[in-house]
Amino acid sequence: MKVVVVAESFLPHMNGVTNSVLKVLAHLRRRGDDVTVIAPSDSFLESNPLAEHLPQQPQLCSGFPVVRVPSIPLPDYPKVRVAAGFVMRIRHLLEQLQPDVVHVASPFVLGWRAIQAADALGLPTVSIYQTEVPTYAARYRVPWAEQLMWQHVERMHNASTLTLVPSSFCKRQLRERGIHRLKTWRRGVDLDLFAPERRSERLRKRIAPGGQKLIGFVGRLAAEKQIEDLAELDTMPGTRLVIIGTGPEEKMLRRRLPNAYFAGFQSGDGLGSHVASLDVFVHPGEAETFCQTIQEAFAAAVPVVAVGRGGPVDLVDPGRTGWLYQPGDLEGMRAAVEHLINDDDARFRAGAEAHQEVQGRTWEAICNQLIGHYARAVDVNDRLQANRARQYITSSWVSRALLPGVN
Repeated sequence: MKVVVVAESFLPHMNGVTNSVLKVLAHLRRRGDDVTVIAPSDSFLESNPLAEHLPQQPQLCSGFPVVRVPSIPLPDYPKVRVAAGFVMRIRHLLEQLQPDVVHVASPFVLGWRAIQAADALGLPTVSIYQTEVPTYAARYRVPWAEQLMWQHVERMHNASTLTLVPSSFCKRQLRERGIHRLKTWRRGVDLDLFAPERRSERLRKRIAPGGQKLIGFVGRLAAEKQIEDLAELDTMPGTRLVIIGTGPEEKMLRRRLPNAYFAGFQSGDGLGSHVASLDVFVHPGEAETFCQTIQEAFAAAVPVVAVGRGGPVDLVDPGRTGWLYQPGDLEGMRAAVEHLINDDDARFRAGAEAHQEVQGRTWEAICNQLIGHYARAVDVNDRLQANRARQYITSSWVSRALLPGVN
């Protein structure tokens, strides 16, 4: 297939959206598909906002060309950039590329332009709902913007040919907002990188010289992750918190979690070893559409305690692979962690069940499902375009019948 991937965020900024896009690109490369990526640049001045043509020497990722559009940084989080530019530029790019399908990763600004441009050209779009942006509004002290953001989400996804959601929570959430043509598409996990064999006693001794049990979190240190809730665990006897990641909230979190070990950003083998060396994984964020880090902990045979909202509800089987607690119930979170920390048999049993749970959830299998969704989007788009044509012809006929003088 010929595919254009429009990424709301992309390298060098690593997050869940970027990671998923990279896995998809690697799969499409193995298949031999023809792909172009459109993504924000690192600078507003780096690209011409009025350019209508493909650059002669684009960047490459997985062997595919990457076309950058100008972007500006978020004021409180400069590593995250928001694309600038115009719908017409994206339309001209799509006209040149003539893809079979446009894959829109976590659309909001750049993705919305791509959806509009593709719709104008009659091209099918597969939009990946991956970030619950409206709920971030309260965390970033702009609660008045939440409803406006939801209206934008509804507009984008109703204009998409298909919307792929990662969890039953998201499907129900979007369906209740009147969004149609929803399909479930989850995430894969790297079973080589995340494995119990990567547990490192040497690393554990460095983090906890006193032999404490390790309670860990992995992710971006940002307000929407609610990492400050882990203060409830920071003084738990015989344990030490391990915070893996970087982000704008790091200074505040170091003050709130004075006993925690901050491991910084980890990737590759280092990340695999840190995750496998944990005893319990905790995720407190309520705005997770999926929560990939839970699957990664499972693959490393680490049981999970997570808030019972969003993606974790599908992933964690309470009492078997870990525990869920109600949003805001930090005492419940602590009680669940204490149970797993203090009962070695329960912890090992939950870890073994968690490990078994994700076997078979490879990126290869997940991306093969994505190809099926691409094909489905092409078929759905053909029907939608045919319906539009019939409606246009019918309305034109009615106009001529009612107004005989109109040509």
